[in-house]
Amino acid sequence: MAETINSTRFGELEVPGEALIDFPEGMIGVGGHRFALLEREESGAFKWLQETAEPDLALPVTDPFTFFPDYEVVLSDEEAERIGVTDPAAAQVLVVVRADDDPNRISANLLAPILVAAGIGHQVMNEASWAPLREPLLSGGRRPVAA
Repeated sequence: MAETINSTRFGELEVPGEALIDFPEGMIGVGGHRFALLEREESGAFKWLQETAEPDLALPVTDPFTFFPDYEVVLSDEEAERIGVTDPAAAQVLVVVRADDDPNRISANLLAPILVAAGIGHQVMNEASWAPLREPLLSGGRRPVAA
């Protein structure tokens, strides 16, 4: 069922039910428990998670595989069981984008990805050996070279 939400960034929006995501434990560092996933451009790489009850809370997100083809999400068995997602490939994966006036400083949080399955979202801690908090988005996923 569609829901009308208010956003200081986007104004009043009619959001289809399939775009609504419940976060039972909220989002790390920002709170919020119900977000709408907004696509401002149909074929754009970026989307917004707009909190439905807090008009000022909107987070830019992206599909990490668009920018980092080798990215992987590794969860402990306990974490997978806690969130009910035993196969990360079965969930939509998003990462929060940190904007900056300098395009070279725009970064993605690869350490705490968001997994969405069946309208439920969880921000998790990625246990992959290479998953930085702030990876430059335009770096193309340069992993450290093993010595």
